[in-house]
Amino acid sequence: MSLRISRFPMFLSVASLVSIARAAASPAVSVMTLGEALDYAHVHRPEVLAAAARVDEAVAQAAVTQSHWLPSVVGTAQLLATTTNNTTGSYLGASSFDNPRVSATRAETQATASLIPEASSLFGVSGRQELFDFGQIAAQEAADDLRSDVRRFEVVSTWLLLDFDVEEAYFAVLAARSVVDAAEQAYQRAEVHRDMARAGVDTGLRRPIELTRAEALLDRFDLERVRAQAGLTSAQLAFGASIGIPGRLLDAGGKVPETSDLPSLDVALARAEERNPDLAAALGKLRAQRQETRAIAATERPNLYASGALSGNAGGAMPTSGEAPVGNGLLPLVPNWDIGVVLGWPLYDPGTVARERVSRKAEEVARGDAEATRLHLLSSVGRAYVAVEASRDALPILQRTVQAAIANADQANARFDVGLGNAVELADAEDLRITAEIDLAVGRFELNRTRAALARLLAETP
Repeated sequence: MSLRISRFPMFLSVASLVSIARAAASPAVSVMTLGEALDYAHVHRPEVLAAAARVDEAVAQAAVTQSHWLPSVVGTAQLLATTTNNTTGSYLGASSFDNPRVSATRAETQATASLIPEASSLFGVSGRQELFDFGQIAAQEAADDLRSDVRRFEVVSTWLLLDFDVEEAYFAVLAARSVVDAAEQAYQRAEVHRDMARAGVDTGLRRPIELTRAEALLDRFDLERVRAQAGLTSAQLAFGASIGIPGRLLDAGGKVPETSDLPSLDVALARAEERNPDLAAALGKLRAQRQETRAIAATERPNLYASGALSGNAGGAMPTSGEAPVGNGLLPLVPNWDIGVVLGWPLYDPGTVARERVSRKAEEVARGDAEATRLHLLSSVGRAYVAVEASRDALPILQRTVQAAIANADQANARFDVGLGNAVELADAEDLRITAEIDLAVGRFELNRTRAALARLLAETP
């Protein structure tokens, strides 16, 4: 009997009873329907929160690309000591700071050139505005949008996996409770049989071995009752953990939801290819990688932007004409401004060529992953479909077996009552009955579990 019970995944051996008993000593068991459990898990399970955060991350990354259409403003302030051969105002290039050279010293010869530095200063603000990028930003935006779609498919996949975990735990609690009921009823019947055997021995109508056998059967069912209760507690713990409350006992309540009719295998395979989010995510990754390759190639196109700057600068060297500014180059008092349109064109960049080559290799990887995902999906759907059919076909047989076992137990009990049967015959009948009842509980669990697994592959919601 213990081997029969251990077939159910939530049931534990005797060695685990101590830890289960401690868990059972926790506060009263909460009760949730399947719908309530799913709603709670969708809000509290960290996997869902993390998946939603990844979608937000992808959307934020797309905003980075879109920001390239916005104007940028850069400021700089510099004080330098430089040599001044052929220029009276010197400054360093600041990132994205456009400032043309506006002054110069006299051109020096090799004989008159000096290595003595003069002071130079600069203060200015520069701005850029993208005018036309020949499709560079749009190509990257398309790649970002496809990656966001992949993240959304991953959220759906996470939800479906979570739904299956919750459903499996919910049905496990129901099955474990059925086993507890079967074990409890078997114990009560064994207790009645023990009392009858004791009365028979006391009156001399039965042999003492009948009583010892009945007592042994009672102890056996008592142990199975303890094990079944431990299995129920374990299932309730797993149900609580499945919705995001580890260490909390949660019982399954409400009416068991009805499942939809099983479609044909061809229809199931077609639905899986059309709806499954894992396959959609794999295909989305392939499309996103293709678009990334186009976006990398687009960086080799020209770029047209407007540029403007307002600055003040000064150099301490003697200019070719006019007077030297006040401050000997330490005060940027000479004002200048500029505005213009700039066309840049990266004619050849080996780094871009290498990145494009790597991206095309990544396309091949994504293409292989998508095909592998499709084949694995179709194989999983086929196996899940067969499992559902087998569980569905086995259920009527299990129900008939229970009915026959109950009838057999009733006959054995009647024979025992009138003195025609013995304790061995009664024990065999009780063993057959409780085994059939446990098999029926496991069979119902398997049907619900396999149907939920197939629904997950077909992207069906509970």
